[in-house]
Amino acid sequence: MTVAFAANAAEVEVLHWWTSGGEAKAAGELKKMLEAKGDKWKDFAVAGGAGENAMTALKTRVVSGNPPAAAQIKGPAIQEWGDEGVLTSLDDVAKADGWDKVLPGVVINTMKYKGHYVAAPVNVHRVNWLWVNPELLKKVGAKAPTTWDAFFKTAEALQKAGIQPVAYGGQPWQDATVFETVLLGVGGVDFYKKTLVNLDQGALKSATMVKVLETYKKIKPLTDKNSAGREWNLATSMVINGKAAMQFMGDWAKGEFLAAGKVPGKDFLCVAAPGTANAYTFNIDSFAMFKLSNKDAEKGQKDLASVLVSPQFQEIFNLNKGSIPVRLGADMSKFDECGKQSAKDFAADSKSGTLVPSFAHGMAVHSATQGAIYDVVSQFWNDDNMTAKAAAEKLAVAAKTM
Repeated sequence: MTVAFAANAAEVEVLHWWTSGGEAKAAGELKKMLEAKGDKWKDFAVAGGAGENAMTALKTRVVSGNPPAAAQIKGPAIQEWGDEGVLTSLDDVAKADGWDKVLPGVVINTMKYKGHYVAAPVNVHRVNWLWVNPELLKKVGAKAPTTWDAFFKTAEALQKAGIQPVAYGGQPWQDATVFETVLLGVGGVDFYKKTLVNLDQGALKSATMVKVLETYKKIKPLTDKNSAGREWNLATSMVINGKAAMQFMGDWAKGEFLAAGKVPGKDFLCVAAPGTANAYTFNIDSFAMFKLSNKDAEKGQKDLASVLVSPQFQEIFNLNKGSIPVRLGADMSKFDECGKQSAKDFAADSKSGTLVPSFAHGMAVHSATQGAIYDVVSQFWNDDNMTAKAAAEKLAVAAKTM
């Protein structure tokens, strides 16, 4: 009997970049739940933290007329693919499962193209976290810093004690992640929206931006000589193993701590990055569905979309991934204190208008603009002769890239 079942099962090819410990486990759960609906999962995993490699692979497949059934695509990139006319509507699934009632407005807007759902959201990641090894801070009598002054004071004390203050991975998307977090902490929500969402020329060249860039560059001497090119999860493991005291990274880092058997609040702390406690940079993972010629695979796509937003998957997936469910009013009882804090802050920031899309994670601007700004940020980080003022001027030019 099983053979006949396998022959009729539609193969659903899913492109994603969940290849590190906690993420791979989460992807495994998705496969299990989809196959329970009688579909066959075909894995198309492409490694690389922010999905740049995956997007290159996707372009190649779509151009050759052979797209996967589903691909992990986020933010404005969903609109870019929509413009190409290659995405398929998920309105019937959304209607049957009541997405309009259970998803926050900011999420719904991102998942729709010209008023139609074309993507299914899986989670909300908070990007503006600081991960802390409390044992190392205890050695210098410090608490987790909530202001930039306290952060640099703590870092100085750690250095004097022979402890590396910051675990850092020198890759463009990681440079941009730390940069946007510093910008939010130094400039505030309105400045963040002006510069990294609205690309306001005056704000990009302003004295505040110069201060942001100077603060960002002050972190460099607190990192180690081998940080260039380091993957984010290797930087996280430095904090886990007591080789470094702190890391700026989104809450996918939590998945690594948990996979290593560490307990939040005891073995590691999750605190909002300095100056950002009343704001929330969000990164929403989602899967867009592509138009396919195979009708059997269409059933698989709809099953996949339905599973992705279901309360069961949202819980099990986010417990593994380190993020929180995208559904409003989700049951958070099984989540740890970092997850509970994130959900509480997401709801509060949702009400107060202080939810901001993560620029570094493809939620704020088109990919070409994002890439141009990435280049300037990494250039500034790596070039000790570039002044913050010159970098601000370059950012303004980069923001005009379309």
